[in-house]
Amino acid sequence: MYKETVLPRILEQVVNCKDDIAQHYLMDCIIQVFPDEYHLQTLETLLSAFPQLQPTVDIKTVLSQLMDRLSNYAASSAEVLPEFLQVEAFAKLSSAIGKVIEAQVDMPIVGAITLYVSLLTFTLRVHPDRLDYVDQVLGACVKKLSGKAKLEDSKATKQIVALLSAPLEKYNDIVTALKLSNYPRVMDHLDNGTNKVMAVVIIQSIMKNSTCISTADKVEALFELIKGLIKDMDGTPDDELDEEDFKEEQNSVARLIHMLYNDDPEEMLKIICTVRKHILLGGPKRLPFTVPPLVFSSLKLVRRLQGQDGDVIGEEVPATPKKIFQILHQTIEALSLVPSPELALRLYLQCAEAANDCDLEPVAYEFFTQAFILYEEEVADSKAQVTAIHLIIGTLQRMNIFGVENRDTLTHKATGYSAKLLKKPDQCRAVYACSHLFWVDDQDGIKDGERVLLCLKRALRIANAAQQMANVTRGSSGSVTLFIEILNKYLYFFEKGNPQITSSVIQGLIELINTEMQSDNTTSDPSADAFFASTLRYIQFQKQKGGAMGEKYEPIKIN
Repeated sequence: MYKETVLPRILEQVVNCKDDIAQHYLMDCIIQVFPDEYHLQTLETLLSAFPQLQPTVDIKTVLSQLMDRLSNYAASSAEVLPEFLQVEAFAKLSSAIGKVIEAQVDMPIVGAITLYVSLLTFTLRVHPDRLDYVDQVLGACVKKLSGKAKLEDSKATKQIVALLSAPLEKYNDIVTALKLSNYPRVMDHLDNGTNKVMAVVIIQSIMKNSTCISTADKVEALFELIKGLIKDMDGTPDDELDEEDFKEEQNSVARLIHMLYNDDPEEMLKIICTVRKHILLGGPKRLPFTVPPLVFSSLKLVRRLQGQDGDVIGEEVPATPKKIFQILHQTIEALSLVPSPELALRLYLQCAEAANDCDLEPVAYEFFTQAFILYEEEVADSKAQVTAIHLIIGTLQRMNIFGVENRDTLTHKATGYSAKLLKKPDQCRAVYACSHLFWVDDQDGIKDGERVLLCLKRALRIANAAQQMANVTRGSSGSVTLFIEILNKYLYFFEKGNPQITSSVIQGLIELINTEMQSDNTTSDPSADAFFASTLRYIQFQKQKGGAMGEKYEPIKIN
């Protein structure tokens, strides 16, 4: 009765009244008053009335309400879904929207997009499995937007963000969204600012759901979507960037790089190459954020391949550590040209350590050479030099792959640079740190007691010079902290069994410190006093412990 008598008569009255306010109100009444299943069974009749309404009627609101009602009806229970399929609800709604948009030439773009958002919400609720329907809605939207400049209207961009966010929220899986061919096309119509916002939304969706992107093709598609964050879009001047926002965006890209992973080394290498291709386009401001995660992701792969031999005969060279190190070398080189020397130096040392674990001596040597070149040519700030030289010494000490010649060259360089630091206390600390390069506490590590002693004596000379300089400039010889630090190094090597470091040498040093502390020139320093007292307590403790170590410490007198 409703289908054949009531609805046609009401619609006839509505269309004929020609009053736009009445039409809007009456259509709204029909949608709100009659039950959902009635609408579903009479969808065609109801929709056919829309294009006949006055051009000034706000059809988008009425149609959106109809679709929202039907969406909620579909979501209410799974049993009603077959009805939707039976009446081909999607096709009918889609065609009705097309007709309405065609009929209302003056409809603002935001109106059309709002309709598509409602249709997409309807589709995702009723036919979540039909990706082709979702893509069709996005395609219709692209068609409507094509030929127009980038959107400036903030309401319209808001609706597009809603349109693009809906599939992400529904599927909780970006991989599904990557299958939608029209998704990136819709994004292309956003202005640069909103494009970035949308890219951040996509990355957050990946993070929230811990989605792993596991093929190079998917990575390619994903980077196409977030290209607003990866490189400067045409026409965005750099000076307009907000520093805080920029850092936050780039950090989210850095996090994303760790979500790209495949167990198969071949595919993982392809992913790394794809990421590298994209991020190297990012320009000098982005590289310091995006290169480190790429380097560590590549080193993870190197560690997985560790021990596999690189020399495989054949056309297809598989993923080998050598090949990955070549890629890493070029990538870090791009970073050092930014310039960002301190960061590049750290990454070179990380790669050297990985090459050491893969038994690739020439590769490790080359990474060290690059680190030293950077240190020589680029690291000018004295604080940065101190940090860098300690990193170099620390990494070199853990290397066990170098032959005598290579090791000597690098060690010589490191000790040379240590002695050339600007401030005497920094020089002293770096030189005594170098002593560890000549005494590695492994089974077959180097143990050159004489050179250890040379380093420590040199450190003492520098500490002495520092005291004298303080004496000249300030009239007091400053703190004795450096002497106490060197004493602790002497004790370390004494315990490790270095034959050159005898109890009498240590005794002499303790007496020297005592004399210095009692001298009138020395400024009293509570922290140095406490440090010295702790060191003496330690010696006392070792003496009382007995055994071999107690015997060793026995001759040392503490007064």
